[in-house]
Amino acid sequence: MKANVAEEAGASAILIINNQTELFKMVCESDADVDIKIPALMLPQDAGSRLEKYISNNTMVSVALYSPKRPAVDIAEVFLWLMAVGTILCASYWSAWTAREVAIEQDKLLKDASEEILEVRGAGSSGFVDINTMSAIFFVVAASCFLVMLYKLMSFWFVEVLVVLFCIGGVEGLQTCLVTLLSCFRCFQRFAESFIKVPLFGAVSHLTLAVCPFCITFAVVWAVYRRISFAWIGQDILGIALIITVLQIVRVPNLKVGTVLLGCAFLYDIFWVFVSKWWFHESVMIVVARGDKSGEDGIPMLLKIPRIYDPWGGYSVIGFGDIILPGLLVAFSLRYDWLTKKTLRAGYFIWAMTAYGLGLLVTYVALNLMDGHGQPALLYIVPFILGTFITLGKKRGDLKTLWTRGEPERPCPHVQLQPLEQRE
Repeated sequence: MKANVAEEAGASAILIINNQTELFKMVCESDADVDIKIPALMLPQDAGSRLEKYISNNTMVSVALYSPKRPAVDIAEVFLWLMAVGTILCASYWSAWTAREVAIEQDKLLKDASEEILEVRGAGSSGFVDINTMSAIFFVVAASCFLVMLYKLMSFWFVEVLVVLFCIGGVEGLQTCLVTLLSCFRCFQRFAESFIKVPLFGAVSHLTLAVCPFCITFAVVWAVYRRISFAWIGQDILGIALIITVLQIVRVPNLKVGTVLLGCAFLYDIFWVFVSKWWFHESVMIVVARGDKSGEDGIPMLLKIPRIYDPWGGYSVIGFGDIILPGLLVAFSLRYDWLTKKTLRAGYFIWAMTAYGLGLLVTYVALNLMDGHGQPALLYIVPFILGTFITLGKKRGDLKTLWTRGEPERPCPHVQLQPLEQRE
């Protein structure tokens, strides 16, 4: 359309500036008039801005036709794969370690405490959120509503709101990760174990108070300078910290809930990437991820790395949901292995981790085979993880325990001591 208008106006060529810093192949609709006799070129947003600046300064500008070939595999995809797998690996070990500490503490209480004390401790908050089947379904429904809201309200100001929300979550995640990491060192343990009462927040450790200003400053600096070329580093740091914290707090209690959650997420991904084109005439998920109509290079809820060796530019990205949702089941597998005292080879974690890595690898293969068109990662990841988990569980005879309880039964010492008390 633009080329036809320019040609009718007598132009000898047309330069189209993209609204993003990457390039896309210019294509026409099936019923469009493709009888264009003038050159039509597309420039990335940053190159277009420089061109407009030169023209406004009356500088002579020469433009040459260039249609580079995109490499089959860019190193950014390799690093993004390592980033996603490494994030789940760290979060899983943190979750399993915390679950084991809680189990050890409960065993001590069962041996030493009276039933009244046990009831009081059992009524308290453990700091975890165990999701159930209904909440798993509700989460996917709520995510769909939120995605449609993003699609309909996508604008510069709405993205600003998302940036603020992302910074709040990123500060909380970065603070939690740093405090936990520093607490492992002996020189910081004294500050981590001493508390001060803060209005509205209650008891807060001195180490948290010391780390908090750094985390807030880090997030604010990223938000202000997020449009510079290397701002993706700060976004990835905040995003990884947020993902690890979520995977440590939110837990899948058994394989049944994990199957419902990933099954619904599987349908969610397929619908909003492929099926939504029939209703909205474009892929809602891809449009939202790119941040169309917002003037930004995508929404902040993504991990991204620039495609360094790709002459077309742009970023390789992966959504938080493609890491968090499978990561919940991978973390569950390691918690189960540690509580049942299974070795790495005899357990489920190494297989679940491998299944996730292979599923994400197949996603990138499909992405390249489809010439860069967005692919729903969960379409490939979910069958790998659930198929591996269910097959191994059935083969080893653990499927019933995995499906219902999600953890081994621990005998109660009070029940064992009851006959001795009766004899006295």
